[in-house]
Amino acid sequence: MITCDFLIIGAGIVGLSVAKALNEKYPDANIVIIEKEKNVAKHASGRNSGVLHAGFYYTADSLKAKFTRDGNRRLKEFCHQEGLAINECGKVVVCKSEDELQTLQELYNRGIKNGVNVRLIDERELSQIEPNAKTVSKALHSPDTATVNPIEVTLRLKEQLESNGVKIYFDTSFIDRMQGNIIKTTQGEIEAGFIFNTAGLYADRIASHFNFSKDYTIIPFKGIYLKYTGKDTPLKTNIYPVPRLENPFLGVHYTVTVDGAVKIGPTAIPAFGRENYHSLEGIEAKDLFEILYYESRLFINNSFHFRDLAFEEFAKYDKKRLSKMAGELSKNIDVYRFTEWSRPGIRAQLLNIHTLELVQDFVLESDDKSAHVLNAVSPAFTCSLPFGEWVVEQSIK
Repeated sequence: MITCDFLIIGAGIVGLSVAKALNEKYPDANIVIIEKEKNVAKHASGRNSGVLHAGFYYTADSLKAKFTRDGNRRLKEFCHQEGLAINECGKVVVCKSEDELQTLQELYNRGIKNGVNVRLIDERELSQIEPNAKTVSKALHSPDTATVNPIEVTLRLKEQLESNGVKIYFDTSFIDRMQGNIIKTTQGEIEAGFIFNTAGLYADRIASHFNFSKDYTIIPFKGIYLKYTGKDTPLKTNIYPVPRLENPFLGVHYTVTVDGAVKIGPTAIPAFGRENYHSLEGIEAKDLFEILYYESRLFINNSFHFRDLAFEEFAKYDKKRLSKMAGELSKNIDVYRFTEWSRPGIRAQLLNIHTLELVQDFVLESDDKSAHVLNAVSPAFTCSLPFGEWVVEQSIK
């Protein structure tokens, strides 16, 4: 049996950030991480957009607001210190009609309250920042938004932790909780003084073994981008639409990657399994029936406009439809040169099973033996370093 002071289940960016916080606060502690895959960044941590968000989308009373603002700065510093690639390309949020100007103003107000560097700009200034962006009257400029390679960042964090004595066991899956704080894994039993569950797509399942997550289940949403295959470089800045603030998704937008490539998307399509990346792969019977049950309730009740969202998102599988939506944000881009689908990712979105609401902020449930990160929702990658510290502070009293 392996014994340790702290055990972390899941070696995604959040799990690694929790380990980093523990390692810094308790340098002599024996820290163990288990991960079911052969390496880090095989799921959400390596399949996200790579955007480091600035923090103006969220209300000032949310955890997201603080952690996004601070996480943006911290991950930029990490990339610079470690010599990792970063594209500090910024972002503009544009309006498609005058009806969106009020929401744009709300985004600006939130940004100012959150201490984020944002400006309202006119069409002339927009053309100077990004000549190919178009808007109605005004736009929002976020110079601190950047893009990185999420796989590269996660791998470097893993290397740092291992060099500091943190043990990471790959090909090791959680099976069950035994007596006390002993867990059974595919590689044997582990006893820990304290357990952190940062298992992402499976966090709710693992939490249930510890009598947590009684009010929640995870509903997976699949996100795919279309990559630009033209030989020119049509954009230098991320272009986003004004979002529907009641929804957790930001709408179809242009992303400039860390190497200067451009992609449009993403979709936010309900998936039929927690690892349902392609066609029928990654679908388990238990997941399928549970997902279909809750999604049918969301569809019938049209909770948070789920029915409208589902029809709209499935239509995005048509490349021409997706390209046309992106074209509403730009001037002189041949949107039909977006022809190649990117590697899909799956967003672990927490659903309150009683209210049928998609939970839009982080959720942590804990006691004196374990802590469970149930909703490491977007932009968890941006938030990861300060969020990991907060998880440790809240859990270890």
